Amino acid sequence: MLNFILRKIIGTQNQRALRKMAPVVEKIEGLDPSISALTDDELQAKTEEFRERLNKEETLDDLLPEAFAVVREAGKRTINMRHFPVQLIGGIVLHQGKIAEMATGEGKTLVATLAAYLNALSGKGVHIVTVNDYLARRDRQWMGPIYEFLGLSVGVIQQGMPPQERRAAYNCDVTYGTNNEFGFDYLRDNMVVSIEDKVQRELHYAIVDEVDSILIDEARTPLIISGPSEESTDKYYKVDRIISLLKKGERDEVSKEERGDYIVDEKHKTSYLTEQGEIKAAKLLGLKDMHSLTTMEYKHHVNQALRAHNNYKRDVDYMLKDNQVVIVDEFTGRLMPGRRWSDGLHQAIEAKERVKIERENQTLATITFQNYFRMYEKLAGMTGTAATEASEFLQIYKLDVAVIPTNKPLNRTNYPDVIYKTEREKFNAVVEEIEELHKQGRPVLVGTVSIEKSERLSQLLKRKNIMHSVLNAKYHEREAEIVALAGQRNAVTIATNMAGRGTDIVLGEGVAELGGLHIIGTERHEARRIDNQLRGRAGRQGDPGSSRFYLSLEDDLLRLFGSERIMGMMKRLGMPEGQAIEHKLITRAITTAQKRVEAMNFDIRKQLLDYDNVMNKQREVIYKQREVILKGENLEEEINRMIESVLERWLETYLPLKDG
Repeated sequence: MLNFILRKIIGTQNQRALRKMAPVVEKIEGLDPSISALTDDELQAKTEEFRERLNKEETLDDLLPEAFAVVREAGKRTINMRHFPVQLIGGIVLHQGKIAEMATGEGKTLVATLAAYLNALSGKGVHIVTVNDYLARRDRQWMGPIYEFLGLSVGVIQQGMPPQERRAAYNCDVTYGTNNEFGFDYLRDNMVVSIEDKVQRELHYAIVDEVDSILIDEARTPLIISGPSEESTDKYYKVDRIISLLKKGERDEVSKEERGDYIVDEKHKTSYLTEQGEIKAAKLLGLKDMHSLTTMEYKHHVNQALRAHNNYKRDVDYMLKDNQVVIVDEFTGRLMPGRRWSDGLHQAIEAKERVKIERENQTLATITFQNYFRMYEKLAGMTGTAATEASEFLQIYKLDVAVIPTNKPLNRTNYPDVIYKTEREKFNAVVEEIEELHKQGRPVLVGTVSIEKSERLSQLLKRKNIMHSVLNAKYHEREAEIVALAGQRNAVTIATNMAGRGTDIVLGEGVAELGGLHIIGTERHEARRIDNQLRGRAGRQGDPGSSRFYLSLEDDLLRLFGSERIMGMMKRLGMPEGQAIEHKLITRAITTAQKRVEAMNFDIRKQLLDYDNVMNKQREVIYKQREVILKGENLEEEINRMIESVLERWLETYLPLKDG
């Protein structure tokens, strides 16, 4: 009760933090007349002046108001974009080393220039991290004129770029690139045989765009540099041939008895042999058993093959491209070329799809995104959805989340979810709504959870002769182009839920009068953030818009994690074919199911980090010693210290045993 009263009187923690920034914003605004009166030469000379003041007594915090005012004016003169007051708040939050949650269309790309310029004055470099090569290249070209006008150098890291170009990009004051490129360059730098071959310099300050996607979603998969092992690939084909001969069973939750040859656990995306199945699989493979040192690896490969056939679906988890198995990112719907599942799973899927099996790799260097980004001296991020994961950002990265108000009031209607008994009924209802809105001329953006579902919906629309665009991993090259046109009159766009992040949807002429862009979600995602991202595509900068989610009892989220209460309610109502239920109780129950999955996924990420923390201590020691050797500084002293350390550990371990 006390907390409720205090919030009413003095506001929430977020509101109090924003109020503290108000005087700084007022100071920046107050400098506008004097800064705008400067000539181009005088404005450009400010950068050198700031650096000189920084070398004396002043700090970056002291310089912030004037530096932000200078960037604001430079933005107006170079790219005709002037930062709104709320964007100034976003810039302050980024400089403070926090996460700025800003709604879609609020100009996060422009916000980053404020903190990036200020922190680049130290000369140590600033990294701006994006989710794909296209956005890194676009943002560098788009925002580059601001930095260059003010005398800063700007670089961009792209996939396939040679080392000398990478080194030049890293030596710039501001460097754009993807999380994968920054992380892999760190690993490669610690594998070089000459100090001159390194491309990165110190990890000073990073601004992570779409921070939830990079630091939460992608944190479940570590970065790995690997080399081929010498093991034969024949065993994968051999194992795959017996999978169809094994019988799927079930687990009795009361007696815990497992029937059949194998059990499929959809919740945890795994499958495994039962005791009966082990005996049968061993016989089919011509083995005596699966318990000896020489045969136990086959048990692992059979389990992986079972996962490949039962838990991983084509056009959902992966797709075939140029006769290769390419992973589809479950959160973004984008292809991940070059990334492979480990522990023989990728090979098992290649055997299942009858494509060439690449040799299983051995790990040469690895790091999690959590441990990579925690090495930066200062870290900040921005996204449209971070508040739901605030506790994880704080716990793992020591990052606070600040929710920035929108420049204009939100004008989007979020309709309650509607739920059907079957997926077929749900898709029929979706098509009906699209058809009705299409006749009115309103643009519709439909979010799906997989390539498979997007293509199924596309077929239904073709039968109705409704012109539409499909955006999924198969057409990712045209992603920005397709999404940018989604707000035009009569446009119907089907996309995987996260496609087009970073691209504004501008309403076409007359669309606002029709009600703006309408968002349709065809399924709830495991993470609430993904749903919020999809919803946030409508209502940009005060534009009108609306959203609605269509669900069915056959959706994975409800089938695997939904409460029995929802199922029971639907069955008791005995609803006729095509009848939907719409109630706040259902929306709340679905949110509860999502929270359960989010908690489970957080545990997975936490376990991955705990495991990597052990390796990280070794990595830090080895990489540090390696650099000393490569630099050749105090080499004799370092080698003697290493020898002494080994001797000390040897004496501590073996002398007590000898004495005993």
